[in-house]
Amino acid sequence: MSSAVIVTTTIDSEPGARAIARAAVEERLAACAHVTAVTSVYRWQSNVEEQPEWVCHLKTTAEQAERLMARIRALHAYEVPEIIVTPVLTGYPPYLQWMADSVGEV
Repeated sequence: MSSAVIVTTTIDSEPGARAIARAAVEERLAACAHVTAVTSVYRWQSNVEEQPEWVCHLKTTAEQAERLMARIRALHAYEVPEIIVTPVLTGYPPYLQWMADSVGEV
């Protein structure tokens, strides 16, 4: 099993998503991030909402996940941000090694 994980969050603006992605990569909390636009349908305060959002998929290691989640919370505009960590069971070994080498101490 790999120590790689994907941390996912959504936010209401593209600049906000890019800021989270850039901070995570610059601070070596994530090896890379993908930012994509989506339409979210969700229940909030007893209402069903439908809004455009931007998803950040941040690739990191399990060891960095807590620090990355804390950084996302600090940068995030939502009262209750979506932050989900998904384990990567396996993958292309050179890519997984690159991810591990890209996060953490310099």
